[in-house]
Amino acid sequence: MRATTPRRWRSGTEPATARSDLKLRLLLSLTFTPFFALCTIGFAVFAARADATSVPGQGTLVAFAVACGVLTLFAAVDLYIVLRRRQTEL
Repeated sequence: MRATTPRRWRSGTEPATARSDLKLRLLLSLTFTPFFALCTIGFAVFAARADATSVPGQGTLVAFAVACGVLTLFAAVDLYIVLRRRQTEL
């Protein structure tokens, strides 16, 4: 007969049904969604105005714009999830 042990052992004192703090996630999402969106726009404009001799190079600026775009998308999706969960839980 197999022993029934949990797949992962808990190491802290958190309850088994711990949930994330929705207020903090809402605050962080509301702060960083517009911040990363503005960074994306700023890096994209900076990359569009860069020439072959500029430092940092156009490829680096495009990479920063893409990274900030991904972070904007991640923060916006998290904001949507938090708002939906707050509607159903509160």
